[in-house]
Amino acid sequence: MTTSHIKLEMRSITKEFPGVKALDRVDLTVRAGEIHAICGENGAGKSTLMKVLSGVYPHGTYTGDIVLEGETVEFKDLKASERAGVVIIHQELALIPELSVMENIYLGNEVVHRGLIDWDQARLQTLDLLARVGLDVDPRTPIKNLGVGQQQLVEIAKALSKDVKLLILDEPTSALNEDDSENLLDLLRGFRGKGMTSIMISHKLNEIEAVADAVTIIRDGQTIERLSAADGELDEDRIIRGMVGRALESRYPHRDPNPGEVLLEVEDWNVEDPTIPGRMLARGSSFTVRRGEIVGFAGVMGAGRTELARSVFGRSFGIYRSGTVRMHGKEITMPTVESAIKNGLAYVPEDRKTLGLNLLDSIRDTIVAADLDRITPRLLLDDNLEFQAAEKYRKSLRIKTPDVNRGVATLSGGNQQKVVLGKWMFTEPELLILDEPTRGIDVGAKYEIYSLINKLADEGKGVLMISSELPELLGMCDRIYTVCEGRITGEVPAAEADQESLMRLMTTTTSSAA
Repeated sequence: MTTSHIKLEMRSITKEFPGVKALDRVDLTVRAGEIHAICGENGAGKSTLMKVLSGVYPHGTYTGDIVLEGETVEFKDLKASERAGVVIIHQELALIPELSVMENIYLGNEVVHRGLIDWDQARLQTLDLLARVGLDVDPRTPIKNLGVGQQQLVEIAKALSKDVKLLILDEPTSALNEDDSENLLDLLRGFRGKGMTSIMISHKLNEIEAVADAVTIIRDGQTIERLSAADGELDEDRIIRGMVGRALESRYPHRDPNPGEVLLEVEDWNVEDPTIPGRMLARGSSFTVRRGEIVGFAGVMGAGRTELARSVFGRSFGIYRSGTVRMHGKEITMPTVESAIKNGLAYVPEDRKTLGLNLLDSIRDTIVAADLDRITPRLLLDDNLEFQAAEKYRKSLRIKTPDVNRGVATLSGGNQQKVVLGKWMFTEPELLILDEPTRGIDVGAKYEIYSLINKLADEGKGVLMISSELPELLGMCDRIYTVCEGRITGEVPAAEADQESLMRLMTTTTSSAA
């Protein structure tokens, strides 16, 4: 490898936080014009390394050298790295919903003429940027009116407006459906064809194998190896072995299903959109979950899976119009989240940072937050019970933190997801609704969560699992319902289903549910 072909080198990067060495002499070499993937388990140090590179963690807070295009750089902040052409797009999109596409793209980087913002020029430049990313929308469209995939493209257009030379994407497809994910990967291939260099952090190994030229694997804050597509080294099993330090014989742990009596029964459920009168989010939906059963919900983005689940869970989304819920054969009403919890339901949301966590709280506070009655035996909070509960789930879920008093905001995304799971397991529910439970989680941690889900089912609990990853539903569930435009369009045993048959049911509006 000749120096002239190297775009970026990070040499012996070490970054420490109080009590934790997040990066330990990490090396990274990226060739010019390649798509370079960084893989590792949650907490391995991937995002920390990219925050060092982009100036989020400024020079002086770490040791080691960053060499960009042959020159040693010392970024003091994000602006400094952007001036050098290094732009990072974080997993949680940083767009302002109420502002337009154009305003978001040029926020903080306004097009100015004679001291005033030149909106006409900004609009022309925005149209050019949107064309480059293949997004056909009016620049004046509010961000809140766009889908997640479109918002991701706006983020990339914003990066291009800053004359990007090195584009960093942190889990760019984690919230996208299959079509939007493929569009984004095609866009990265197009950038590569024009000579742009990209770094991608992703847990979707099939996408990495499809698009990356090289992979650097990080484990426990250290560089493990660099794999090259040209040398035929990019193989999912090889990457997994490097990430977790061992081979995984199966992505999904074995379970012998033993469903019992019907636990939850939802019949003819109808829910209206709270913002668009007359638009139904759930239309005549009926489904059941048995004790000891894992039931999946499959559907394309916007099909109504999450809306249906949240409307059942304490009517926490939409306007309830009609329908019946039974637990153990007895009709119940759950008009509030509190009543849903008291009836034995729990809900792990897909958006952990908005709906699942208070980022100002500690791990300890979060674990017990959904059921404070359990730690207030005499109407006073028992500190010992609180600590014991938090420690129990820190250990059983293998949350990577030395101290439950740490803030949840300090954890990696995967460990935050484990905290949310722990919070709801603490309520000891009979039925657990899991909405995208492994989104943004590495393959090793996924296996741990799958094993936990199986354990819950083996204990006789019912599990309702929503996922955008069809292999995950096929690998974990006993039965799968398909959802399209608010309707349940099919119900199939997982053993008799495949991705093609599920996709057909997910894209039809005619119900064929049993």
